[in-house]
Amino acid sequence: MKILDILKKEELTKEDLLALMKIDNQEDLQLLFKKAYETKLKYIGNNVYYRGLVEFSNICIKNCKYCGIRKENSHVERFLMSEEDILQSAKWIYENDYGSMALQSGERTDKEFVDFVEKILKKIQKMTNNGLGITLSVGEQTYETYKRWREAGATRYLLRIETTNRDLFEKIHPKDETHNFDKRLQALKELRRAGYQVGTGVMIGIPGQTEEDLVNDIIFFKENDIDMIGMGPYILHDETPMGQEFKNNILSKEKRVELGLKMIAICRIYLKDINIAATTALQGLDPEGREKGLLAGANIIMPSATKTSERVKYQLYNGKPAINDDAEQGKKSLEKSLKNIGENIVYGKTGDSPHFFSRKK
Repeated sequence: MKILDILKKEELTKEDLLALMKIDNQEDLQLLFKKAYETKLKYIGNNVYYRGLVEFSNICIKNCKYCGIRKENSHVERFLMSEEDILQSAKWIYENDYGSMALQSGERTDKEFVDFVEKILKKIQKMTNNGLGITLSVGEQTYETYKRWREAGATRYLLRIETTNRDLFEKIHPKDETHNFDKRLQALKELRRAGYQVGTGVMIGIPGQTEEDLVNDIIFFKENDIDMIGMGPYILHDETPMGQEFKNNILSKEKRVELGLKMIAICRIYLKDINIAATTALQGLDPEGREKGLLAGANIIMPSATKTSERVKYQLYNGKPAINDDAEQGKKSLEKSLKNIGENIVYGKTGDSPHFFSRKK
């Protein structure tokens, strides 16, 4: 079946999704992106919502084989932003009318950390009169912790599955109880039960990953009724086991960007009304990656509002872009580039997932 015929269908089969993922020419690729953008206009509009990103700590108990801040990387200068600095970043995000922020960190489950995050959430909501949407991305926790943080003011939670291929998941993580596929699946269910808009996502272009794996990831998002997706191309970090193993054996930057854009586009067409982020990893491989992501169907961007002095310490992969920019610089250059591609930045709105509320009805 021709790509155009597939794109005219209301409901896509797994075979249809695989045909779209295997597109290997520019003409069909542009048809895919055009259809994805039309779908975005129908369900979301040409609207972009910001999540001011605060990466507040790189201390982590995990040892994921791809991640630059893994526990065993002794070259990382560890940090935890002070309560005052986090609140200062939240204040800047609020006063610049972003509508939402994302708090991200390495993973910890100790009482001190759980209490710290709860306190920060309450203080941000008090300072902004509950006027800021808050996404957390701080790893696997207990249901009780999710509930506490939800009650303290977080409304969204991003917990990436990284890959839904169990064998591949086990290859890119150590084999122990701290890195457990079933535990990750359970955590996504518990986040839903705790009342969050649930986000997940995958790394795209992992060595050993197939196009069928990526299609299965997309089907997983639908079957698990996911509200938002944050995914991006895999980028090596030199000081990791995978960075060492695959430094000479990885898809080209262009191919990984193309796969990343295909994933965004197919997710938009297949899942319709969810939130999809154009991630920094896309920009890490292509200076216009985030903009291309929006034109392929994404509607969320996460500009950094992390304290500038700490940004260089939070590097999950090589070549993270804009680590020396301050939040103000980032805002101005982003506004300009989004205006150039005709996107409408929606200020002062939380940009919640329409899918979450349609399910609630």
